[in-house]
Amino acid sequence: MNKIVCLLPLALALAACGSTDAPAPPANVPVKAPELDQPAQPTPPQNAQEAAASKLDRALAGEWRSDTNKARDQYRHPKQTLEFFGVKPTDTVIEITPGAGWYTEVLAPFLKDSGHLIAAVAADSSSDYAKSSNEAYRALLQKDAAAFGEVGLVEFDPKAPVLGPAGSADSVLTFRNVHNWAMSGTAPAMFKAFFEVLKPGGTLGVADHRAAADAQFDKVKDSGYLPQDYVIKLATDAGFQLVAQSEINANPADTKDHPKGVWTLPPTFAMGEQDHAKYQAIGESDRMTLKFVKPAGDGIFKTKD
Repeated sequence: MNKIVCLLPLALALAACGSTDAPAPPANVPVKAPELDQPAQPTPPQNAQEAAASKLDRALAGEWRSDTNKARDQYRHPKQTLEFFGVKPTDTVIEITPGAGWYTEVLAPFLKDSGHLIAAVAADSSSDYAKSSNEAYRALLQKDAAAFGEVGLVEFDPKAPVLGPAGSADSVLTFRNVHNWAMSGTAPAMFKAFFEVLKPGGTLGVADHRAAADAQFDKVKDSGYLPQDYVIKLATDAGFQLVAQSEINANPADTKDHPKGVWTLPPTFAMGEQDHAKYQAIGESDRMTLKFVKPAGDGIFKTKD
């Protein structure tokens, strides 16, 4: 006789033990999807130095800067240069003879919210070049007013310069201008004006074309290159103390013996198409980068806080 196996007791036993599967959710109740990992948020700047560096990066990347101007960053190293000079976004900065505004395009946005940029331009009613240059600079300020904010403008007489109220500026910056004053004989007066307008402890930043180490001023002054010792003496004779020198803007490929002086090299290319590739390969000039400080009242320099 065949035996019949009853499975009912086994089924009841399994039901009594319960199931390992999670119960199904009630009908019409939405099921919450598992949370996905959120993308990492950028770390905010931790201190004033990092915040300033971030703001400077934004100024350098600004859409108001042309591709041509940005291409010169490799020669002029604006971020490293301004950081070397110690410029802060809260400073009052006077840029001397800003020309077409290459550095203004960086400084103005950097200082817009909490600092102040003042452009000092030479007033020379007899010079068509000075007139056109100043007009072009004013047009630049108006064109990019939203990015630049309120940029001050002061005109000065190069022979008797006054750049503003005494002790009113945190920094005075001059880029590739000293050689022009040296050729015209106004350099000592300009450096005295820098000293007068700066606060005690204020900074003078100088970048200019550097002559060979053994060059004599009288022999090279018309080439656009200047002996570094000559520039340092201009500043120290005016009362400044040299606190740092940098090779940020050095160019060892520059032989400094070009047919039309420093203007042979880019961006001027004074020789036109003659040996253009050669001078393009050299790049822009070898430059000194010098940081000076106006001493405090006790004769000892104190850097800006």
